[in-house]
Amino acid sequence: MQWRRCVTGFAFSLVFVVSYFTNKFVLSVLKFTYPTLFQGWQTFIGAVLLLLSGKLGWVEMSRISRSAALSWLPGSVLFAGNIYAGSRALSRIDIPFFFTLQNSSHVVSYIIFKVVRREKTPRMKLISICLMLLSSINLPLYDPQFDLGGYLWAVCHLFCVGAYRVFQVHYKSTNLSDLEQQCINYLFSLLLLAIAAHPTGDLTGALEFPSLQSHTFHCGCCASALLGFLLLLATVKLKSGLSLEHFGVWIFLAKVTAMTLSPFIFYMDTNAPSLFCVVVSHVGEALLVYSERDSQV
Repeated sequence: MQWRRCVTGFAFSLVFVVSYFTNKFVLSVLKFTYPTLFQGWQTFIGAVLLLLSGKLGWVEMSRISRSAALSWLPGSVLFAGNIYAGSRALSRIDIPFFFTLQNSSHVVSYIIFKVVRREKTPRMKLISICLMLLSSINLPLYDPQFDLGGYLWAVCHLFCVGAYRVFQVHYKSTNLSDLEQQCINYLFSLLLLAIAAHPTGDLTGALEFPSLQSHTFHCGCCASALLGFLLLLATVKLKSGLSLEHFGVWIFLAKVTAMTLSPFIFYMDTNAPSLFCVVVSHVGEALLVYSERDSQV
C-alpha cells in the first residue's frame, strides 16, 4: 500500500512539473498571451474529458443537482479568477518567483480563517505565514526583471487561490465530490471566458498571432489541456489516499522540483536577494506543512 502511494505521489509530481513547464512554454516562449482563449481551451477539454470519463465509468461522478451547482457558484467564480490571473502572471514572471508569490495565498486564507473562526494560531504556523508574506513583499524589490503588470496579476491570483481554499473548507458539508466541484468549475469558467474573449481583445489578437499555424503551438496547446486534466486526476487520487499533511508534502516537493529544473529550461535573470526570497518563502511553506500535523489550514 505504501509503495502505491509513493508511485501516485511521483506521478503527481511529474505531471505537475511538466504541466507548469508546458504552460510556461506556450505563454512565455511562444508568447500566446490570450488567457481567455488559452484557459478557455483548457477548461473546454477538461470538461469534455471529465464528463466522458464519468459517462464511461472511469471516474466516480454523480448527477449534479441545480441547487448544488448554484451553491458552488462562488467557488467557480474564484476558480475562474484564479486561472485567468494565474495565466497572466505566469506569462510575465519566472516559475520560482511565481511560486513564491503564490505561497502568499496562505496568508490570505489565514486572514479569512482568523476573521471567521477566531482561533488561536500555533506559533510555528504564524512564523511560516510571516516568512511567506515577507518574502512576497520583498521579492518585487529585488527581481531584476520586475514587471508591474505581472505582479499585479499575481496578487489577483493569490487572492483568488486563498479565498478558494477557504471556500472549499466551508463547503465540506456539501454532497459534491472534488471531481464534481471541478466539473462545475470547468463549465462555468468556460462560459465566462468565452463571453470575455471578445471584450478583452483576445479573440482579435489571437487571429494575428504569428505562430497560429505552427505545429509546435498546436502541440503545446493540446499537451497543456491534456496535462491539466491528468493533473486533476492525479491530485484527486493523491488526496484520497493521504492525510492533508502528506498531501502538502508532495505539493511542496513538486514545486521544489519545478523551481530547480526551471532555470535549465527557461531563461532566468536572477540575483542573490531574489533567490533568498524564494528560499525563505519555501522554508515558510515547509514549516506550514509541518505545522499541519496538529491543525488543518
